Amino acid sequence: MTTARVAIVHDYLTQFGGAERVVLALARAFPGAPVHTAFYEPDATFPELAELDIRPLPINRVTPLRRRHRLALPFLAPSFSRAQIDADIVVCSSSGWAHGARTNARKVVYCHNPAHWLYLADDYVAPDARLTRAVLGALGPPLRRWDRRAAASAARYLVNSSVIRQRVRDTYGIEAEVLHPPPALSIDGETRPVAGLTPGFALCVSRLVEYKNVRAAVDAFAVRPDARLVVVGEGPQRVEIERTAPPNVRVLGTITDPELRWLYRECATLVAPAYEDFGLTPVEAAAFGKPTLALRYGGYLDTVRDGTTGLYFETPTPDAIADAITRFAARDWDANVLRAHADAFAEHRFATRMQTVVAEEAERAGLILARS
Repeated sequence: MTTARVAIVHDYLTQFGGAERVVLALARAFPGAPVHTAFYEPDATFPELAELDIRPLPINRVTPLRRRHRLALPFLAPSFSRAQIDADIVVCSSSGWAHGARTNARKVVYCHNPAHWLYLADDYVAPDARLTRAVLGALGPPLRRWDRRAAASAARYLVNSSVIRQRVRDTYGIEAEVLHPPPALSIDGETRPVAGLTPGFALCVSRLVEYKNVRAAVDAFAVRPDARLVVVGEGPQRVEIERTAPPNVRVLGTITDPELRWLYRECATLVAPAYEDFGLTPVEAAAFGKPTLALRYGGYLDTVRDGTTGLYFETPTPDAIADAITRFAARDWDANVLRAHADAFAEHRFATRMQTVVAEEAERAGLILARS
């Protein structure tokens, strides 16, 4: 039998986030597979991606769109529709665009979430973003039709969490398999201290955008001067957060993996207030033996065990987060239990299942999957 050629498709590689880490995990699971994407900005995402065969779509040549991909919203659906992917099996890492890639191959979709801006705009678009809301109002109906056709083109659909499985069922009528993505940050790598910090702080690792609710976490620490918060991440809210943050909050922006390992090892807890589809950071924190204070929402329902690996708060508000900080301080946490919880999300489990799914689809096409 002929060996199947595998290609990976991802929305865009222009930021540091969990979806980009999944692309790296997929590339390790399928060595040599090219990665097709709308935009690739090497300086704005993980440097390890530069070692892969990245193949941007023609729209990548439009520099303003590459650097501000939200402006490209009207153009992404047609760009992926014209993207002819030459492979036998196409693995799409998708939050709304990649699953629409044009191909004659069997398509396996790993869905991070049906497109936020099409189905959950009230949660994910800032109330004062009038232009974005106007564009979505005009383009929403045709984009939703395109998106549903794209979902229907998949031979297999996998999702990152139980809540996304339900959203996929509600949105597309597809019964998807849950396969949790792995934490990409190994606990065994190099560590590097962050100057000016001493152990015992709370940590928030997040892109600084509206739906991540980082501002609420910062405001919670404004009423808790006895506690400290360290924020890691970049995004359009960074300037405002830094300008208004109290003295016990430090915003670091983008840092290296060795620095992030040190922060996880030296923090007291992780604060996770986002409307999150999966909830990767609580798994990373658990791997370092640290609990999480998480919003009772979305993917955190899969990655945080209330009272065992962390505590929930019900709303992403300063008062609710401050109350969780108080409850956290009154409890003891078992680092061994936390690490055992993280082991269930190990990368080898993710890779093995993805390889099995792709091998099954290759067999249906009369091909075999080469194993590394």
